[in-house]
Amino acid sequence: MRITQKAVTQTALQGLNKNLSDLGKLQQQLTSGKIVSKPSDSPSGVNRAMQVRQDQAAAAQQARNISDAQGWMDFTDTTLQSMVTQVNRVRDLTIQASNGGALSESGRIAIGTEVAALRESLLGLANQSVDGRPLFGGITPGDTAYDATGKYTGVGGAYGIPVVGVTRRIADAEDVRIDVTGPEAFGDPSGTDLFALVGRIASDVAGAPEALGDDLGDLDVALARLLTAVSSVGARAARVDTAAQTNTDLQLSLTKQLALVEDVDLPKTIMQLQFQQTGYQAALQATSQVVQPSLVDFLR
Repeated sequence: MRITQKAVTQTALQGLNKNLSDLGKLQQQLTSGKIVSKPSDSPSGVNRAMQVRQDQAAAAQQARNISDAQGWMDFTDTTLQSMVTQVNRVRDLTIQASNGGALSESGRIAIGTEVAALRESLLGLANQSVDGRPLFGGITPGDTAYDATGKYTGVGGAYGIPVVGVTRRIADAEDVRIDVTGPEAFGDPSGTDLFALVGRIASDVAGAPEALGDDLGDLDVALARLLTAVSSVGARAARVDTAAQTNTDLQLSLTKQLALVEDVDLPKTIMQLQFQQTGYQAALQATSQVVQPSLVDFLR
């Protein structure tokens, strides 16, 4: 088989181009800091990187949901705790009025006035809102859970409408309810809920003190219901806090996974680049010796 000078030259140039291409690839990796810059670099790596980025996007959305849930539930807990304090004050005043045989008429009026004011304060707390949504209104499109008379205007838990909880997705397979409806926390509005009861106590203090014993029993039931709502919110808040830590760990893990797929091993890549540069210089020198002779050299 006859080997021509052209064939030798082409083979040598192909080798040089291959070495130069490998050298350029390593330089590009060092410049970008990424092993994979286009699908052809590593189809499987690109696929894995896309999957990890999709998981990162989901984890980031779940982190936003968790933050929203924590804000909502913290506000709910604070509001309920304030209401518990005020209901306990109503209870103390009810006991004082029921045991006050020597209580003057003006004293009873003062207690009744304070209880009435506490009812308005409780109603105001029950109408607290987050981002324009009533805290205890369920899925209502309105901006309040109760009207000025104390009638429930929210949706769910009353008037034959079942409770539909407000939920947030905090993990791939976990949703958590973040709200408490007014009827769940304050009683059935079609009967005697907390606000109707406190209003009745305000009237009985002055007009029917003998009925305060029954009012006190009803108030204890309402207070127990309120404390149950506080406990429920606290238990769900603990779930959300656990999910927050899990989400943080997950995002760190996904970041490491993406780095393993995409990021260069800097010391290793620098060493490979040095070896490739040395090899390329050697190939240039060898090729210059191979392709140098010509017909003119033999005619000298």
